[in-house]
Amino acid sequence: MTEAAISPAKRVYIKTYGCQMNVYDSARMADLLAPLGFAAAPAPQGADLVILNTCHIREKAAEKVYSELGTIRRLKAAKVCAGGDMIIAVAGCVAQAEGEEIIRRAPCVDIVVGPQSYHRLPELIARAARAVGGVLDTSFPAEPKFDTLPEPGKPNGVAAFLTVQEGCDKFCTFCVVPYTRGAEYSRPVAQVMAEARQLIDAGVRELTLLGQNVNAYHGAGTDGREWSLGALVRALAEIHGLDRIRYTTSHPSDVDDELVAAHRDVPQLMPFLHLPVQSGSDRVLQAMNRRYRADDYRRVVERLRAARPDLAVSSDFIVGFPGESEADFRATLDLVDEVGFAQAFSFKYSPRPGTPAAASAAQVPEAVKGERLAQLQRLLGEQQRAFNETCVGRVLPVLLEKPGRHPGQLVGRSPYLQSVHLAAAPERLGEIVPALIGEAGPNSLAGALAA
Repeated sequence: MTEAAISPAKRVYIKTYGCQMNVYDSARMADLLAPLGFAAAPAPQGADLVILNTCHIREKAAEKVYSELGTIRRLKAAKVCAGGDMIIAVAGCVAQAEGEEIIRRAPCVDIVVGPQSYHRLPELIARAARAVGGVLDTSFPAEPKFDTLPEPGKPNGVAAFLTVQEGCDKFCTFCVVPYTRGAEYSRPVAQVMAEARQLIDAGVRELTLLGQNVNAYHGAGTDGREWSLGALVRALAEIHGLDRIRYTTSHPSDVDDELVAAHRDVPQLMPFLHLPVQSGSDRVLQAMNRRYRADDYRRVVERLRAARPDLAVSSDFIVGFPGESEADFRATLDLVDEVGFAQAFSFKYSPRPGTPAAASAAQVPEAVKGERLAQLQRLLGEQQRAFNETCVGRVLPVLLEKPGRHPGQLVGRSPYLQSVHLAAAPERLGEIVPALIGEAGPNSLAGALAA
């Protein structure tokens, strides 16, 4: 394939793994490739370009990518036999972490590009079309990628993601993000506001602000000062047509007074906060380098709930961190009992190569981790079901986002991020409607349009 061969007939398939930021990045990759004539393909079969946008957070993330590449390699070979060609690119955090190892283990890969370099995709594709062997770019460029990305394309619905911050300076001992995403970087306020207005003009009514450590946001403001996330939220709330604002993922140490006040004062800021705690044990938190104690977390939640009494909280938990004792695990259960969570994500600790915790000699046996995780998930599941039950009989504003599985059914989101199923006409998609909740399941609600 030659650079000149790129035409409007070309198709790109992007498979996205992991977090919401990867969803945002995949959409921006599609925006970058559209001027080159690449249209979206629904599947990798027959595509001219396949991009695996990877995540390194989950267990055995790299091995899952190599397994997927085995399938893609066969599709590429079939296309070459038919007289065509296929460029294979691995992007995202696994690309950053594995680098040249991907090309060594999977020679079918033409491009390996890290999450801070994907704005160079057009150049990398042209180089791959001319080169023999893989093209690698896992640098941390001096120029922010957001300065060179095109305007966002048409959003897929009425809710959209908007990255405002990337990277992390916390260096938790279990986490690869500082190594794969780099140091913290906050986009300038003007840039964020411009992208937000473009999305709202295109029909978006809800924005989720994204960052690996989003509440550490400190973007250059329009007044020459650094703005916090709370100040950014207030400015976004002034945009006509933006009805809902969310943000994720937060660090407990970066919840400042301005953000707490925004939860109190800004009605567009939804009363639902994802605030990972990871453990309820001070000893484990110190070993994780989380930079707070369990009581610090409790006080942060208390401040937020005092400002916004209807606030619901979700969290992340890791069980079986190296050296975690039964008493440490009990401290986590105690914290869950005291705080109460509307939702939560919980995982067994799994080593990430290159992180300090992976080298610890105090690894917890898998059987113990499994038992503890099951016990924690039972408690968290009970709390989620109990929270959902409190919604029955209430009228909640629901943003209708997509058709449901059944005829005449639409699915939307409550202020607390729950899926809500109800009967409504298709033309009501995109509206925020009052829904009387009649039934609560473990993971969703069912209701009817209220008068």
